[in-house]
Amino acid sequence: MKKSLPAISLGLGLLAAATGAIAQEAAPAVAVVAEVVAEAAAPAAPVLSAGDTAWMLTSTMLVILMVIPGLALFYGGLVRSKNMLSVLAQVFTVFSLITVLWAVYGFSLAFGGEGKFFGSFDKLFLAGITPDTLSAMLPTIPEYVFVAFQSTFAAITVALIVGAFAERIKFAAVMIFSVLWFTFSYIPMAHMVWGGGLLAADGALDFAGGTVVHINAAVAGLVGAYMVGKRIGFGKEALPPHSLTLTMVGASLLWVGWFGFNAGSAGAANGIAGLAFINTILATGAAAVSWIVAEALHKGKASMLGAASGAVAGLVTITPAAGFVGPMGSIVMGLIAGPLCLWGVSGLKKMLKVDDTCDVFGVHGVGGILGAILTGVFASQSLGGTGGLTPDTFAMGAQVWVQFKSVIVTMVWCGVASFICFKIADVLVGLRVAEDAEREGLDITTHGESAYNR
Repeated sequence: MKKSLPAISLGLGLLAAATGAIAQEAAPAVAVVAEVVAEAAAPAAPVLSAGDTAWMLTSTMLVILMVIPGLALFYGGLVRSKNMLSVLAQVFTVFSLITVLWAVYGFSLAFGGEGKFFGSFDKLFLAGITPDTLSAMLPTIPEYVFVAFQSTFAAITVALIVGAFAERIKFAAVMIFSVLWFTFSYIPMAHMVWGGGLLAADGALDFAGGTVVHINAAVAGLVGAYMVGKRIGFGKEALPPHSLTLTMVGASLLWVGWFGFNAGSAGAANGIAGLAFINTILATGAAAVSWIVAEALHKGKASMLGAASGAVAGLVTITPAAGFVGPMGSIVMGLIAGPLCLWGVSGLKKMLKVDDTCDVFGVHGVGGILGAILTGVFASQSLGGTGGLTPDTFAMGAQVWVQFKSVIVTMVWCGVASFICFKIADVLVGLRVAEDAEREGLDITTHGESAYNR
């Protein structure tokens, strides 16, 4: 027994040493496993996507195409030849002005901070943004690209307004109004809907600008048309468009550019961009057809102007819904938009007793309201939609009510802001040109040049 004690002690010592060695080896292994689990649980860091970036750069250029030359030619063809250049100048200059203001303070106030109506001054003059900075809103693209893309939305919204009071407003008044309205109507609406403000918190759906762009601009145009007054001869003599050829070209460029507007609002080269793309084709085509059918039944003839106007009506109507509704839903929305916007530029216009030169409210206002509300209907999964931003809890009735409230808020906010902005411009420089200048045409009297050689 005594002889076995050393052997037993030696065995126990070896066992203890082995156990300690195993424990030392196990500890790092456990630490590695814990680190792997922690990394898996942590959110992935944003990574630049070349494909998304390329698509958003392309979309930005397409929206620029919508404005200059698309919108400019569409409006320019609708006015008389003596005012052609004045409309081109207003659209071109407004676009240039707003893109600069967007970089100076617009982007920061729209997409910075967490206020209900305005953002913050944190990114004033694009402070803190570098070529390597990724967008907080769209984390797979550079922030500069997101800034550029959104600048085109701001610019086209303000430019849309000028069609309502074309042919009789002072150029200086347009510039002053544009600065004020951009600051106190466009920026807060963009923040409320897209920047996490009041309407975003309420759950409003606006994929590419039904409220922010179209209703906002249309209400401003309506207010402006009333405050500037009717053109000389309106309602007493014919004031026909001088070139429906240019209007058709402008409408076509608008349609092409609108793919950047709608599909680009997906923020990436993905399936939602594809959905918005096909919806932009289908709703537009359906609205163009339904407009000219209604026009033919009502007037006996289907016009080129009707087809172009119907296409724009379809584009406007599908804008808030483009990434939320299915293709069949987009067709239905387009079919409704055509006849309704036809009524907007005829029956409603007469009821309102307003001289809206290029029918900004009849198309963009009526189409925008229709699209915003129907988004709450056709976004339903039961009708082929995606269920909006919260597909697991989407309820059609509740969403339609939210959409309706967003329309009312937009109209009231924009109506009040627009009135004040026009009033300030009126006090500073006056809104309307002299009667003899209007009769001669704004091309010569305001800009000293003519669109056509005589």
